[in-house]
Amino acid sequence: MAKKVAVIGAGVSGLSSIKCCVDEDLEPTCFERSDDIGGLWKFTESSKDGMTRVYKSLVTNVCKEMSCYSDFPFHEDYPNFMNHEKFWDYLQEFAEHFDLLKYIQFKTTVCSITKRPDFSETGQWDVVTETEGKQNRAVFDAVMVCTGHFLNPHLPLEAFPEPLKSLCTKKIFLYKQVFPLNLERATLAIIGLIGLKGSILSGTELQARWVTRVFKGLCKIPPSQKLMMEATEKEQLIKRGVFKDTSKDKFDYIAYMDDIAACIGTKPSIPLLFLKDPRLAWEVFFGPCTPYQYRLMGPGKWDGARNAILTQWDRTLKPLKTRIVPDSSKPASMSHYLKAWGAPVLLASLLLICKSSLFLKLVRDKLQDRMSPYLVSLWRG
Repeated sequence: MAKKVAVIGAGVSGLSSIKCCVDEDLEPTCFERSDDIGGLWKFTESSKDGMTRVYKSLVTNVCKEMSCYSDFPFHEDYPNFMNHEKFWDYLQEFAEHFDLLKYIQFKTTVCSITKRPDFSETGQWDVVTETEGKQNRAVFDAVMVCTGHFLNPHLPLEAFPEPLKSLCTKKIFLYKQVFPLNLERATLAIIGLIGLKGSILSGTELQARWVTRVFKGLCKIPPSQKLMMEATEKEQLIKRGVFKDTSKDKFDYIAYMDDIAACIGTKPSIPLLFLKDPRLAWEVFFGPCTPYQYRLMGPGKWDGARNAILTQWDRTLKPLKTRIVPDSSKPASMSHYLKAWGAPVLLASLLLICKSSLFLKLVRDKLQDRMSPYLVSLWRG
């Protein structure tokens, strides 16, 4: 029997989590409190529901080839940096292409997520939701919290009174920024609560791919006791000033992606690629770290990954080619040659005629100067 997974939120990370569950033969049920997908990317003039939204003039600051789902490239005519409407269209296309909407319950608020009495054995959760004033309770084998990094405003905590500041800054340790360390069973995952020096979308998708395989028992993580002990020791060293606190820093994009991909078994092997496919290896090693490369091998391999990598620059250049130019492969007509070369040829002809006239006049004058004395001497003789 397939495991039932509750997915909280149908934004960027929620959509990828639903798809990853389906790919691993899990049964996802997504709860979205608004009436549409996209999360903060669904623009509204007002935010009465308290949700964070994009502003009207927003334009993405990460190129489309770096910020797409790894097995669903943007259309080539999409701009490299797009407004929020275009990006939301892409999310809609992704959801429709993989038939994800049927797993989403809209206008449904999650009221609580609590461990079941037998959690230490089953890892199951009680999830209470509310739809149009009616509450429902269901049991799930695992939960993916996909509310992202921008659900709540970032507050200037240093300006708060000390009791409130200490309450707000309470830390939750996450293994690789995903799994809480204090749980006996790894059946709760936080997706997208991370700052990356790159595309958040690509990072959350890779997180979701890893999490679903952990839920299914195909990937393992260290015991919670060991992880908690390591985290506690690190925290003490930070307080003593031995280590710098980097919890609020953004993670290096490639290093983090490679780390999660190694956990799944999808990190590309460059030496192996150079032996098998030198052209592809060259693009992967020397080109941009696009998400497609994490679909070249291992679980979740996508047959279109190679072509997506080899054509990524074509899709980047396509929206820049806004002028329609003649097809150079077709033979040019006579009128085309006349338009292209008529004026230069005419100008050159005029110059030659002028120069020829001057040359003939010069020759004539020279001959006259030389012939005149000779003719005079003949006449006198």
